[in-house]
Amino acid sequence: MSQVVLLDLRGTPCPINFIRSKLQLEKMKPGELLEIWLDAGEPIEQVPNSLSTEGYNIEGIEERDGFFAVCVRA
Repeated sequence: MSQVVLLDLRGTPCPINFIRSKLQLEKMKPGELLEIWLDAGEPIEQVPNSLSTEGYNIEGIEERDGFFAVCVRA
């Protein structure tokens, strides 16, 4: 089982959170999983869509206590 990389971007504004997500994904090996923690509102509305547009596969979005966890396959 491959390791999940965690990227906590709570409190990070758009588009910085998208840029940090993309940079992290570019460092990872194909097939690795990145879990991104995002705030409600603009971050959760924008980042998954932007990553999909870049060709990344969003594996799931889960609402947690006060934030969202987005799983993306590198």
